[in-house]
Amino acid sequence: MKLFVKILLLFFLFSYTEINAQFKTTYYDSNGSSVYIPLGQISFADEVVSFTLGNPKPFKEFRDSSQALHEPNYTKYEKADFVSLGCGGVLVVKFTNNGFMNLEGDDLYIFEVGPSKETATVEVSSDGENWIYAGKTKGGKSSIDLSDEGIDNNTIFYYLRLTDLKDLCRSKTAGADIDAVAAINSVVKLDIAADVLFGVDKFDLKETATKTIDSISRVLDEIPSATILIEGHTDSDGTDEYNIELSKNRCMSVKERLKAASKNYDRFNFEVKAYGESKPRFPNDSPENKQLNRRVEIMVLPPKVYYESLSE
Repeated sequence: MKLFVKILLLFFLFSYTEINAQFKTTYYDSNGSSVYIPLGQISFADEVVSFTLGNPKPFKEFRDSSQALHEPNYTKYEKADFVSLGCGGVLVVKFTNNGFMNLEGDDLYIFEVGPSKETATVEVSSDGENWIYAGKTKGGKSSIDLSDEGIDNNTIFYYLRLTDLKDLCRSKTAGADIDAVAAINSVVKLDIAADVLFGVDKFDLKETATKTIDSISRVLDEIPSATILIEGHTDSDGTDEYNIELSKNRCMSVKERLKAASKNYDRFNFEVKAYGESKPRFPNDSPENKQLNRRVEIMVLPPKVYYESLSE
């Protein structure tokens, strides 16, 4: 067993090197420490929802909140390629290409830069309205493990809020200095109504459905390596056994089409889970609700071998 694990880890390191040559998955913080982001460039915050400058404020050139978006680009303290929050300032960002979850290991990384170690509270939200405390940045190495605060591992979050804790208020870059916000445990979830993909009680894809599947494959082409989880759900019509088999066959049809449409499907591990009628979103008490319950859900997750490497 130990020999198998060692071989698996060697394979992971080789694959990791090959993938990183094609897709950027390793980034560096201002201390020069490497940070591995399994799903690569899609894993960074994409949009500023709001920004409230603290007081005292940083110099004007350090107030551009968009500098906290996308991949880190910090070069040196004198260059305004990061945003300073100001003393007590609050920054809310959103992930639009992906979300993040509480999975194994660290879940978030805040690229806090500059010579001073200025802390900030970190809160997360699934809807931008209800917030959950997730910890605080430590200045420099600022990783966040959502498990530390007992956050559940079923919710996908899309929003993150940083609030400066007023460690350093007398500086041209007063407040925490943020270069980027990354989701280490980045996930992409796609829900597709079964009626879009299949005919009634059918599992072969409609001709029009291939366009939907092919558009998903183009998203996958931007991801270095991942586990693709395909889950099938039906309404309550028919027997349990029939619905399990139908949802399984539908998942397999989606899987095969994704593999056919992807340029490099061998980078991905595909998993299929057939739930039949066992996980309805709504009561199966009307044609409208039954239609909503008939669906295929696709989850793009960091590759399993990454988590296996963490355990070692």
